[in-house]
Amino acid sequence: PLNELDVLLVENIGNLVCPAEFNIGEAFRVALLSVPEGDDKVHKYPLMFATSDAVVMHKYDMLPYFEFDDQRVERDAKGVNPDVSVFRVSSRTGEGMEALLAYLRARIDAVRAGQGDKKEGNS
Repeated sequence: PLNELDVLLVENIGNLVCPAEFNIGEAFRVALLSVPEGDDKVHKYPLMFATSDAVVMHKYDMLPYFEFDDQRVERDAKGVNPDVSVFRVSSRTGEGMEALLAYLRARIDAVRAGQGDKKEGNS
């Protein structure tokens, strides 16, 4: 029963078009973007980033090995969504994880308190 869950993470594997077009009842949305996938995703899929509360650039430790402009990603994301939070993380090195986890905890706590749900009708 969904009403007995504290947190439910829904992962979409695939393109960044369809998940942006449908509200599935989420309290907030995080877009994941890996360094090896390229820095053009905001330009290609602006709706996903316009409807997300946060952008996580992961595999950040691989930055030296790919042509990936993290400043471009942040600039493009803030261009379609000025309020989006941007995180650079590496699960291998742990870089950026503390900030991301603090953000997620704060958002989850706000939703639990009834203060952080930006989408009408969700709890």
